[in-house]
Amino acid sequence: MKRLFFIYCILFTSFYSIAQNANTIIPKPAFISYPQSTDPFVLDSKQSIFYEMPFEPQAVYLQENIAKQTGILLNLKKTLNTNSLSATGIYLVSNNSLNHPAEKYELNINKQNIQIEYHDLRGLVNGIQSLLQLMPIGQFNSVKISPVHIEDQPRFTYRGMHLDVVRHLFPLNYIKKYIDYLAFHKFNTFHWHLTDDQGWRIEMEAYPKLNTIGSYRNETLIGHFKDSPAQYDGIRYGGFYTKAEIKEIVQYAAIRAITVIPEIDIPGHSRAAIAAYPELSTKPDTNWNVATTWGMYNRQNNVLAPKPATFRFLEKVFDEVVSLFPSPYIHVGGDECSKIWWKQDPATQAFMKEKGLKNETALQTYFIEFIAKHLKSKGKQTIGWHEINEGDLDTSTIVMNWGTEKQAIEAASKGFKVINTPGKPFYFDHYQSQDPKDSLAIHGYNPLEAVYNYNPIPIAVIQRGLSNKIIGGQANVWTEYMGNEKKVDYMIFPRMTALSETLWSMPEKKNYTDFLKRLELNAIPRYQYWNSSWFKDFTKWDISKSPK
Repeated sequence: MKRLFFIYCILFTSFYSIAQNANTIIPKPAFISYPQSTDPFVLDSKQSIFYEMPFEPQAVYLQENIAKQTGILLNLKKTLNTNSLSATGIYLVSNNSLNHPAEKYELNINKQNIQIEYHDLRGLVNGIQSLLQLMPIGQFNSVKISPVHIEDQPRFTYRGMHLDVVRHLFPLNYIKKYIDYLAFHKFNTFHWHLTDDQGWRIEMEAYPKLNTIGSYRNETLIGHFKDSPAQYDGIRYGGFYTKAEIKEIVQYAAIRAITVIPEIDIPGHSRAAIAAYPELSTKPDTNWNVATTWGMYNRQNNVLAPKPATFRFLEKVFDEVVSLFPSPYIHVGGDECSKIWWKQDPATQAFMKEKGLKNETALQTYFIEFIAKHLKSKGKQTIGWHEINEGDLDTSTIVMNWGTEKQAIEAASKGFKVINTPGKPFYFDHYQSQDPKDSLAIHGYNPLEAVYNYNPIPIAVIQRGLSNKIIGGQANVWTEYMGNEKKVDYMIFPRMTALSETLWSMPEKKNYTDFLKRLELNAIPRYQYWNSSWFKDFTKWDISKSPK
């Protein structure tokens, strides 16, 4: 019925339309005020977008999105000085004041013009997103937009969404669509999980077998990995992104002010790598298969062995990765490293003795420090999952905490910067209902309300005076049970929308009841516009339904 009503509105407002109210914007802006004059700005195809160099790509991005969303195609006009607002139109105006915080924007709309004022690229894109949210969806000759003044900036400097393309691979057009989701919600980081036990998803020139062998598995698990007996589909599965495709994604994201952080998971989660190059394993005379099941920890050998060939491998692999990604950060994984395989290997034990490493945890740290030092020489900073903090690691590395507040406190206390991405509630591969008929997920229960209400700076962190160590947060999308794009959409929406406000807005600005209203008025029409699926019973399944 809502869908029919939506179509009805489009059909019968084809000549002109009144835009959305600013109070429906997601994430909620820091400050909104309304001028005394109520005369709207009337947008039509006679107007232009005025922009300054080097922001032509963003002007084109705005032009294209207005055309897609409203049917109104504006002109583009490059100008050396957009401060002279003589003509009616949209002005993208840079503010070079040093007092202008990163990512801040101001949006001013009056009868004569629309002005987005920004200090940096991300501020401009954030302002564009708010403007687009004020415009209706449909095909119109003109659109009336009410006067408003918005001043807005994010709470956290790191606001990310992760996507695992190893367990299931997604086409290039969906990766772009996913990045568009991030841009709409004012995230600034796309964490791209490219390698793991079940496949290697990035083209490698120095080690071609990573693609001819490591990128393909013989079959894929059917049902849950805890099912007994396990069942498989018997169908060869795999593929990888070429370097040209990766460059295309990086450029696409850059226009939208999204940083793409690649993850090459080492020294565990490396079964695809040792399947391609067994000599890098603790049993070099073994022929390994790329993993066909999930949940590999301590169940199947998937670690790299500490030997000269392995460290040469890591240097060359990460050199190729660095050449593709301009991101200041490279993610090295470091999680769930099964140490039992190192314990069982005499050569590994001899290496540890030679290097004075007291245990396998120290060896794990040795791997991370080796590659972190190499990345630093390339001008990159290392990010790893919180397990990298188990040893005595240099605190220049950033810890991504998927554990509890205990792990966050431990890392912050040692001096690490922390990105908080706790399994509860920021793992979007967990169930969002307790309905036994719900689509298959890994386990757990992370309802929308829990995502919205979570504070990335827990009280225990605040009490210890470590708040400044939490630089942001992220939700993780592990795709063991997400075999297609519609399933990914179903698992991320509307939780991604809640997360955007959790990471953007100050706690005192948040109100879950108000958010649900804006979700209905603003976000769900977007899901429909994007032809995306979403979990529709988000009001039924709330925190009160959590298992006791």
